[in-house]
Amino acid sequence: MKQPKSFEEGMQRLQDLLTVLQDDTTPLAQSVKLYAEAAGLIAYCKQTLDEAKLRVEEIDAELAEKTGETV
Repeated sequence: MKQPKSFEEGMQRLQDLLTVLQDDTTPLAQSVKLYAEAAGLIAYCKQTLDEAKLRVEEIDAELAEKTGETV
């Protein structure tokens, strides 16, 4: 699986995979391959979200420090 260029690209690919996986005509071998790709994309998207959350928390802490308030 190639790494998506962005979170949004990863989510779009996951949507595409879900559509194919839900199709009853998709062969089992292809489904397993696509499932493995989806698992990698899920891990990538989760890591990206975790990093964004951490950055937002850092920004909030910096803001609170500058203003003397709790955010």
